[in-house]
Amino acid sequence: MPELIFEGHVYIAMPPLYKAMPKSGEEEYLYDDKALERYRKTHTGPFTLQRYKGLGEMDAEQLWETTLDPERRMLKRVEIEDARMASSVTEMLMGTEVPPRRNFIYENATEAELDI
Repeated sequence: MPELIFEGHVYIAMPPLYKAMPKSGEEEYLYDDKALERYRKTHTGPFTLQRYKGLGEMDAEQLWETTLDPERRMLKRVEIEDARMASSVTEMLMGTEVPPRRNFIYENATEAELDI
């Protein structure tokens, strides 16, 4: 089993964003929007797409095979600075002070990736 802390770097398991279920053929987990684009371009025939918004939407077997199984999971390296920034932004967005949150939204609105 790979260590989640290796040579001073921290790794987190990445759950999939989508599960593509074709009428015929094997189901496939897709980990980002680019993978979904590739799937749509290469897959022929109808398929159902399930969008995961959180780990709570997966049953225990799906969670194991996509995120917990050391043989199949995808790991992403996280830097300490990433954690600091995430903590700071989360605190600001979830806090009671409205002006900093509004400024953040105005300044970063053009960088948002919308899932509509």
